[in-house]
Amino acid sequence: MKQYDIVSSVTVYDWDELSCEDRQLIEAAKKATQTSYSPYSHFQVGAAALLANGVVFTGSNQENAAFPSGLCAERTTLFSANAHYPDQPVLSLAIAAYKEGHFLKAPVPPCGACRQVILEIEDRFKHPIRILLYGSDGTHVVDSVRALLPFQFVRESME
Repeated sequence: MKQYDIVSSVTVYDWDELSCEDRQLIEAAKKATQTSYSPYSHFQVGAAALLANGVVFTGSNQENAAFPSGLCAERTTLFSANAHYPDQPVLSLAIAAYKEGHFLKAPVPPCGACRQVILEIEDRFKHPIRILLYGSDGTHVVDSVRALLPFQFVRESME
């Protein structure tokens, strides 16, 4: 028998402890929540990705009556960024959630499918993506999606 201990490092920042660049990226994600199409869940999620060339892409969740035809904010953002700039790695990804007139106190992490997409982009560019999970009570920051997805399925997994 073997046992593995999995440890993930998450740093929690108050708003004024974040860098100006991080606050700007989070503000872009918060603004993106307002473009959400979420008539079923009424759960508006926005994401903002900072690319290596300095461009910021935003996106929001887009629901559909025929579940699971919708798409999360993170994948909307990342797929759009990669389609427009296929040679640019994503440096940071900020995520914010809004419901019933306010941003959530606790940060909302990406779903499993989004974690897998973020991992694929990290693997593709051989560069970690710093993830900022905004909550009005604090922003959780991880240096790579690997902290949120300890057992990864990547290209090498199929070899």
